[in-house]
Amino acid sequence: MNDSMIVQYYRKAICVLNCGAPIGDLLLRLWIANVFWKAGLTKISNISSTMYLFEYEYAVPIIPFQLAAYMSIFVELVFPVLLVLGLATRMTAGTLFIFNVIAVISYPTLNPAGIAQHQLWGIMLLIPLLHGAGAISLDHFINKRFSK
Repeated sequence: MNDSMIVQYYRKAICVLNCGAPIGDLLLRLWIANVFWKAGLTKISNISSTMYLFEYEYAVPIIPFQLAAYMSIFVELVFPVLLVLGLATRMTAGTLFIFNVIAVISYPTLNPAGIAQHQLWGIMLLIPLLHGAGAISLDHFINKRFSK
């Protein structure tokens, strides 16, 4: 095998990876959106438990616990939809990233496994925050359609 063949194989491998990148971006958005969506559904399914947790368990600073609970439900049910659609993706990922950080700070008795999950979600959110939604997204469609 000579150097030119290695270069050709490398270029083909890069081409395959580039072709798969939009699917990877979409799968990442679907995965992380699912996490927040399920959390929002859990909160809305039993409002009284949610209010109890926000009043007595979570240490949400500055704002009243009721407002924090409803804001949490809103963020966890609206922003995952935007993330799946790839609409306003960087703002959406940034909002969920900050929300994730606040969740960790506000729950002082979070166990090490819970902290590790939040760290993983934070890292996953950095990808669309720093790189955008990718080609399979409304952001990409809108940008392509209106940037002419």
